[in-house]
Amino acid sequence: MRFARPEYFWLFAALPLLIGFFMWAWQRKQAALRKFAALSMIPRLTPSVGAGRQIARWTFFLLFFFFLILALVRPRFGVKTEMVERKGVDIMIALDVSKSMLAQDISPNRIDRAKHEIGKLIGMLKGDRIGIVVFAGESFVQCPLTVDYGAAKMFLDAVNTSWIALQGTSLSGAVGHAMEAFHSKTRKHKVLVILSDGEDHEGEAVKAAQNAAKEGAKIYTVGLGSESGVPIPLKKSGGNVIYKKDKSGNLVMSKLNQAVLEEIAVEGNGKYFHAGTDLDLAFIYGEIMKMEKKDLGMNRMTVYREQYQIFLLIALLFLFVEFFIPERVTRKQEWKGRFH
Repeated sequence: MRFARPEYFWLFAALPLLIGFFMWAWQRKQAALRKFAALSMIPRLTPSVGAGRQIARWTFFLLFFFFLILALVRPRFGVKTEMVERKGVDIMIALDVSKSMLAQDISPNRIDRAKHEIGKLIGMLKGDRIGIVVFAGESFVQCPLTVDYGAAKMFLDAVNTSWIALQGTSLSGAVGHAMEAFHSKTRKHKVLVILSDGEDHEGEAVKAAQNAAKEGAKIYTVGLGSESGVPIPLKKSGGNVIYKKDKSGNLVMSKLNQAVLEEIAVEGNGKYFHAGTDLDLAFIYGEIMKMEKKDLGMNRMTVYREQYQIFLLIALLFLFVEFFIPERVTRKQEWKGRFH
């Protein structure tokens, strides 16, 4: 069984609160009656009111609430197979994994925040293929183009800055590997998203972007980090953070290089987004949604059937029964004297 809205399960926490409220209300009612008569006399004074009916009403209301929550979480069981036409674009994410991405001017650091936002972007996709390239001094395809978004997130979660031994930042290599990963001769429906602090140590990135544009790719670049520069934490020793230093022993400061990222985006017929210290890729998805989608063929999809209607019907049935249980029972009694 699967659930479309599992976040509503937290409502089950209200059941003990309801039970507690009913018990409190009953005690308050009994306390009020004791002010007028002894407990032993109350059944004689109020023969039409009984605890059994009140408990029955509360029980049916709690059952109504229980099954209403089950309807809200929208359980899905029982499967059916459908043929679905799939349309979308091919998206390659190029993620900088150089040591400078450990800088903490974005919380908790540049690379972890970038991975989090890429994961959110993957969650927004509907039919588009997604792939991942990681790069530092060299680059490679971490995840080939796929519509298996769960697998793409698994590949993404495994990424860290220790994967590539050759340090530095080769933006041109990242663009080249991404273009090879598209495996398509058509000159459209290709998107390359580069997330980096823009520290390019080769200087060939602009030319690579021009070549990518000739092949029909749109390049969006996202600049990470602050322009003022921050130190790069490498490891902790004895509880102290050690920062990266150059050969002369000077502290290395990593700062955002907007200029190169802007130029790559311009030459790649895309846009540059200055994320700075507040990264959010929702605007990238907005741009992708505007693009023409290509036909990616028919897919056989297994769809779980929505079954919330069953639980909603049961909930309404319990509410109906609770509504028609009277608190008092009408009795016709003949008065037989005060001492009967």
